[in-house]
Formats: sequence, structure tokens, C-alpha cells
Amino acid sequence: MTLRPLLPALLPTLLVFLAACASAPVTDREPDEGAEHEPLLADAGIAHVVVPEAFVTASTPADNIDSPASWLAPDGGRWLLATAKATDLLIVYDGASGARLRTVGGPGAGPGQLQRPNGIAVVEDPGAGAGHALALVVERDNHRVQAFALPALESVAIFGSEDLVQPYGLWVRPLDGAFEVIVSDNYMSSQDEDLPPPDVELDRRFKRYRLRRDGGAWSADLLGSFGETGEGAIRIAESVFGDISNDRLLLAEEDVASGTRLREYGLDGRYRGRDIGAGLFKAQAEGLALWRCGNDGYWIATDQFKDRSLFHIFDRDTLAHVGAFAGERTANTDGIWLDQAPDARFPEGVFYAVDDDQAVAAFDWRDVAKALGLQETCKTP
Repeated sequence: MTLRPLLPALLPTLLVFLAACASAPVTDREPDEGAEHEPLLADAGIAHVVVPEAFVTASTPADNIDSPASWLAPDGGRWLLATAKATDLLIVYDGASGARLRTVGGPGAGPGQLQRPNGIAVVEDPGAGAGHALALVVERDNHRVQAFALPALESVAIFGSEDLVQPYGLWVRPLDGAFEVIVSDNYMSSQDEDLPPPDVELDRRFKRYRLRRDGGAWSADLLGSFGETGEGAIRIAESVFGDISNDRLLLAEEDVASGTRLREYGLDGRYRGRDIGAGLFKAQAEGLALWRCGNDGYWIATDQFKDRSLFHIFDRDTLAHVGAFAGERTANTDGIWLDQAPDARFPEGVFYAVDDDQAVAAFDWRDVAKALGLQETCKTP
């Protein structure tokens, strides 16, 4: 039997199918995505060790997971929280096993609702008493930051919607009885949304807020913006992390065209003229974390290879490169989080990294430290 007589009858259906494909929406890409050639760690030739994951949560591709953070609850259980960009959720896992426990949020612009949540940070909230904390979540498409009280996971503050254009990452620290929150704002060119703006417009790449409690209510004030417009400019901005002891901010420059790397700023928001990892990062500089022990410690920075992510280690003080590790499977990592609080499963702390937009991997810090000859235990006077 020949198919030739069936073609005229099938042609209208085929044309409708092709038209539907042509008009289907393009998958929502981040500004740092869409390269013609995706670099692979297997081809990079970068010396590293392999550290097995302690666990990887169940894969949920529909969530499009971006960033993790964790908190050690008063009962000794560790909560692992992760932002889900596609489902507009905050997912709560058991931080010791990776079991999925519950979700918070859902699409919307009201308190407790989320739109494209990205960066997240957890900070203890001493003003609420022992055993309380805040989880601050950046919402790209609501152009704001939302704070959830832990353990209730109740929305207690929303700020930034009048100032932020396309926020992604954040870093939080206690300061003068309040919290200072630095948020990266990756607004793009008004002429082409796939390109960063001209350098002269990069002076607002980061917004600085003061978040404080006034009685039973929270309020936030914009303290200012910063960003370089020449040398030291951040063209694709997401990850930011600070080291108070060294008066230092590290900012990940994700723009491959100009050279992906880390840039050193002061806590005052001024570029210090030093870049870290230029030429070392072969894929894309991404998530940042800091292991602290007194004035010693290590920076961890992600190189976002598509087959397996590489995690570079730098000396906290000198910023010299110490080594690098990869997991057995963890790939294409966006956010990372290092939690040094001990529990029964991870007595020296745990390092979390997103795995390919669909899960979170956990690494026992003891395994990382032994593999690279790093300090495993922090014992200070």
C-alpha cells in the first residue's frame, strides 16, 4: 500500500501542526542562557577531584529549581529550601535526607505568593527570639524581595517593587539592629532584551536596602544603588556574597562575551581593581558561598558546565585558587548554599548545589575537605 493517496488528506493537518509549532512560545530563558555552544567539563581539561554526593533530591523538571538555602530548626532538624521558578513555589525538603516535605507559595502578586522566585537566603532573626529566622526570596517577575518568617513560613515583608527591574540574587547580613540586603538587578538593554545595557547604565546593577522590625511590623528602605560603568562593570549580574571580616563583596560576572569571572568590590560597593578566576572559569561563573573559621576560610564559586558543574575553592584571605571539585552527577548549577551548622547527618556542615534545574544535591563538608586537603573542622577559642 502506498501513502501517496493519503498526502492530500493529511496536508491540512500537517500545516496546522507546523503553524502551531511556529507560534509556540519560546522557553523562558535567562539572560545568561542560549549560547550556541554549551561548554562541557569533560572537554575543559581543568584539574579537579570528584566528590560523591551525599544525596540528590528527587528530580522534578517541571519546577525549574534555581537556588537553595537551609536552616537548622530548634529541634535539630535541618530544613532545605529551594526556589522553583516555573511553578512559583518555595519547596521545603528534609536537609538530612532530601525528602520533599511541603511547598509554599503559588503564582500571584499577593503576600505569600510568588512569581519566578530566584535567589534565596536564610538569616537568623534574633529579634523574634531563639529558634526564629527569615527566608528572603527574590522574585524576578514581581520585581521584589519577599521575607518569610521561619518556622511558620509566613510572609512578613515585601519590598523593592518600586526600584527593582529584573532582580536575581541577594546577600543579607545583620547590621545595626536591622538587616542590610544587597540585591542584584539584571535589567537589560532597552533596545534588545537579550543584551546587557551600555556600560554607562550599569551604575544601578545592585540595590542596597535596610530591612528592620518596628514593633510587630517590618519595613524596608532603599539606601542606594551601586555598580561600575567602566573597569569592573558587571554586565550579567546574579550572584553576590559578602565577607564582613575582609570588608569584601564578590560579584559573579556571567557575561561570557566580556569574560566570565569574579570581581572584588568593597562592602561600600566600590570596585577594588581585582578580578578572580579570569581565564579559569571556562563555562560561567555562578553561585557563591563562604566557609568561615575565625578569620580563615574558603570561598566556593561555581563554574556552570552543562555535563557536571565544577566548584572552585579560593583562599578566603588571599583569594588564591586552592583547588576544584565536581560531583558524580551534579550539573548545570545555578544557586549554591553552605551551611556550617552541625547535625547528626552532617556533623561538620553541608554544601548544597542545584542539579540541572530539577533537583538539589548535598555534599558532606567532610568529604569535600578530605578530597582537597582543606580544613574540615572549625575550632576557635
